[in-house]
Amino acid sequence: QLQLVESGGGLVQPGGSLSLSCTVSGFTLDLYAIGWFRQAPGKEREGVSCISPTGSSTNYADSVKGRFTISRDNAKKTVYLQMNSLKPEDTAVYYCAAYSKTTVQTQCIAGWYFYDMDYWGKGTLVTVSS
Repeated sequence: QLQLVESGGGLVQPGGSLSLSCTVSGFTLDLYAIGWFRQAPGKEREGVSCISPTGSSTNYADSVKGRFTISRDNAKKTVYLQMNSLKPEDTAVYYCAAYSKTTVQTQCIAGWYFYDMDYWGKGTLVTVSS
């Protein structure tokens, strides 16, 4: 069965850290770029970060640059999002998604979050609050 499952969300104080995981099954991870998205209540979905199939290329939204780090372990079929220096405005449901398009497009070039994703996870809630 093809699926992506996010984990690692929870409640953390401002300035704290969380590490999210996206574990896939049912398809070959190393053929896909993986993107992390988030959606806060009442706001549009935002593309947070992206990593290419081999991990050689990454992309970050300006709002998380320098605080979040994306990585992947294709052998473990898992993509990670390390989130440091968390702020209340990072509160959202975080989703991972997989896409496989042209070689250039899977390098997480600018605008990657506009692509139609092939597969989505169901999300994990991150709450940053004191």
